[in-house]
Amino acid sequence: MAVESKGSLSINSENLFPIIKKWLYSDQDIFIRELVSNAVDAIQKFKHLVSLGEASAPEEEYHVTVHLDPEKKTITISDNGIGMTADEVKKYINQIAFSGAAEFIEKYKDSAEDPIIGHFGLGFYSAFMVSELVEIQTLSYQEGAEAVHWTCDGSSTYEMTAGQRLAHGTDIILHVNAEGEKYLQEYEMRSIANKYCSFMAVPIYLTNEESKKEKTEDKEKEEPTPINDTTPLWLKSPKDCTEEEYKDFYRKVFMDFKEPLFWIHLNMDYPFNLKGILYFPKLGNEFESAEGQVKLYCNQVFVADNVKEIIPEFLLLLKGAIDCPDIPLNVSRSFLQNDGYVRKISDYITRKVADKLCQLYTSDRENYEKYWADIHPFIKYGCLRNDKFYERVKDSLIYRSPLQDRYMTLSEYLEAAKETHENKVFYTTDPRQQAQYLHLLQEQNLDAVELGTAIDSPFISFLESKNENLHFLRVDADLNEILKDESAKTTEDDQKKAETLFRSLLGNDKLKVRLEPLKNPDISAMIEMTEEARRMQDMMKMYGAMGLGSLGEQAEETLVLNQSNSIITYILEHPEEEKTSALAQQIYDLARLSYGPLSAEALTAFLNRSQQLMQGLIS
Repeated sequence: MAVESKGSLSINSENLFPIIKKWLYSDQDIFIRELVSNAVDAIQKFKHLVSLGEASAPEEEYHVTVHLDPEKKTITISDNGIGMTADEVKKYINQIAFSGAAEFIEKYKDSAEDPIIGHFGLGFYSAFMVSELVEIQTLSYQEGAEAVHWTCDGSSTYEMTAGQRLAHGTDIILHVNAEGEKYLQEYEMRSIANKYCSFMAVPIYLTNEESKKEKTEDKEKEEPTPINDTTPLWLKSPKDCTEEEYKDFYRKVFMDFKEPLFWIHLNMDYPFNLKGILYFPKLGNEFESAEGQVKLYCNQVFVADNVKEIIPEFLLLLKGAIDCPDIPLNVSRSFLQNDGYVRKISDYITRKVADKLCQLYTSDRENYEKYWADIHPFIKYGCLRNDKFYERVKDSLIYRSPLQDRYMTLSEYLEAAKETHENKVFYTTDPRQQAQYLHLLQEQNLDAVELGTAIDSPFISFLESKNENLHFLRVDADLNEILKDESAKTTEDDQKKAETLFRSLLGNDKLKVRLEPLKNPDISAMIEMTEEARRMQDMMKMYGAMGLGSLGEQAEETLVLNQSNSIITYILEHPEEEKTSALAQQIYDLARLSYGPLSAEALTAFLNRSQQLMQGLIS
């Protein structure tokens, strides 16, 4: 017959198939995406011809079938799309159409970076990653066209003979090799198809030979259902989507049964086409946000998770799906050209997220504050990573006051504090641990904000760099002048006496000691460390936790003795008494406990001493 022929594939190289197999071995299952999406494309092309009146619609529904036959060790991908003539098979299959083929392969054959499947007409050839023989049975929709049968065993030669298809469309039959046998298991294939094909635009059915036999025996057996949703929620207009639909879509796609906090529906047609939904997930803790997942699609075909060229890095903390038909794919669907067009898409997504946050802050402040505990690590990380994002959301950043149990913006805090500590922000990293210091502030009608998560340390420095003259001070850092009793005076002799005595009583001749009159006489002593020294200490701890060693010596602490406290007065006036040493040790440990946890040894000594002091009260 006219279609019979043998020949060599026009690739100018015998090395193409080894390269394909080598490059995509770690992502072998991608062949399903390539072959099924090709089948969907063929149907879409045929539907377009029908809409133009150039072809007649089929009696059966448009569909793609992935059929497994474990006994024959075949996987068949079938469609009722446009089909191919013999000439088209020669053009699209036999001639791998890209210019400079030999040079291209020579350039990339030793590369381990980007796979080449999915571009330059090579998508079909991903079939050879799992097959020892591939067949094509195809019939064009064109009147008078003859069916074509094409075979290739993975070498650079092929055979074409008359085909067996009676209706327009194409069957791709994979005779799987040993590596590909796992894909004959329905569970494995369903998992892969769900990953790549969940939202392709044509119904996709997964069948196997056993279920096919059962259906033949039982005519009333329920018809199979597609494995995919051909109209994902992102294709609908936001105004036509209900809250329950958004939540159902989230549960279905991400298998996360904690309800999302809120979501953003992206819908843009110009200057590029982009649709999608981004969800702010409910977090179990601040570190869980690192497990976000933003799925990128191109015309409803899954491309990859968390593609950083399209999705700004900080948005990868979210969960969502974005479909951008116009993305400029490089040599693989999974890799993008990093050009200005891609940056515009990324900037648009960033802007829409920032606008949503600002809209919530402005029009739904009550819920915004409820969400804050979950979303603030993401927002702060976004500010650190993206200046444009920060500029858009900076007036929507809020801070919780543990003293008033309410949220405020930075400008609101500074406005309230301008008469007492202008451009200074007191903050606590642990309201319970630092309760004594917070109480001191509260007595003076001062306020503090809570900044106690891992992201807050770099975020504080970031805010200071963005706001001239702004300074953050932890409540247990430098003793502020507003806490001192200005009516009392401390002489140089008193200072020297206190320093010498406490160094002696505590057995530490390097201890920094300072005598200060505080407004609250009930506090005997406090530990003080400069804000700069404390931040350096925190950095040292962080690097130590990361196994990167220490950055230097331990930052120095200062023991601040309250000259207005009766116990301190007693110790200074009775340095020789037997209980004076125990009192000094107890005061020092109490001050350290208000600042941070004691070592195991120091805590044991503190507890034993407390027992002895209580025993002395009843003796």
